[in-house]
Amino acid sequence: MDPVMAPAAPLRWRPATRFLVWSAILLTTAVANAFVEVMDAQRRGDGLPLWEPMIWELSSVVMILLTLPLLWWGCQRWPLHADTWKRRLPAYLLASVAWSLVHVVGMMALRHASYAALGQHYEDGSPWPTRLVYEYLKDVRAFFSFVAIEHFFSWFGRRRQGEAHLLAAPDDAPTAEPADMARPERFLVRKLGRDFLVATADIEYAQAAGNYVNLRVRGHDYPLRSTMAALEERLDPAIFVRAHRSWVVNVRRLVSIEPLDGGEALLHMDDGGRVPCSRRQLPSFRQALAAQATG
Repeated sequence: MDPVMAPAAPLRWRPATRFLVWSAILLTTAVANAFVEVMDAQRRGDGLPLWEPMIWELSSVVMILLTLPLLWWGCQRWPLHADTWKRRLPAYLLASVAWSLVHVVGMMALRHASYAALGQHYEDGSPWPTRLVYEYLKDVRAFFSFVAIEHFFSWFGRRRQGEAHLLAAPDDAPTAEPADMARPERFLVRKLGRDFLVATADIEYAQAAGNYVNLRVRGHDYPLRSTMAALEERLDPAIFVRAHRSWVVNVRRLVSIEPLDGGEALLHMDDGGRVPCSRRQLPSFRQALAAQATG
């Protein structure tokens, strides 16, 4: 699939970058903890080779890193908001139990395998129920720390990206025809706590993305909580023309049309963006351009 066909996702860390950052943090912490355990053993007069606490710590880190992508997916799939956290908190508590169980079982398996590879035998010294309860009391704090950090970065990403709103008509506005009232001249864009007015004519194109429509303005995407069909009814059909089931284009911002194999086309916009035009929409799109040129 051509990359321009994919809906724009909310601004957030790239998964690979996020994974590398967490790997560095967890590995650094694990190595530091291993040295601390050796130092504590020396202070007690016990002999503890460094490789043992390194295996203990790294086995935990490996399991955390393996399960983090699933945890991130869950946070994105079932986010906690002011109106949902009470309803979803029990599910998150159950998820923390499952996450801890996977973490502990995998961690213990890695420790046994690592000791066996070195010709040693790993002994935990604690019965499984005690070990599971002990580890869960630690894991539940780590679990909700990861959840809180993920939600914070998602929230910060939304604030940094910004969002768009339809401007409500003032109470003392003059009476207008319904068609005129339905076509806003400006949108309210909120970004990093500041509000900006964006002229509708400055919108280069709109792209459907789930329950949102991303408005492209001067190289930035601003999500508007609306369906594409509802937004299209509010825009001037002589200027904003459907190019694809997920795209509406401001024809005044169009630079050229590049035909593609199969009857589709690629629309080149004046900001350098590229928008797909489906084979089904291409004839009506060309007619709209002809009407615009005639007008």
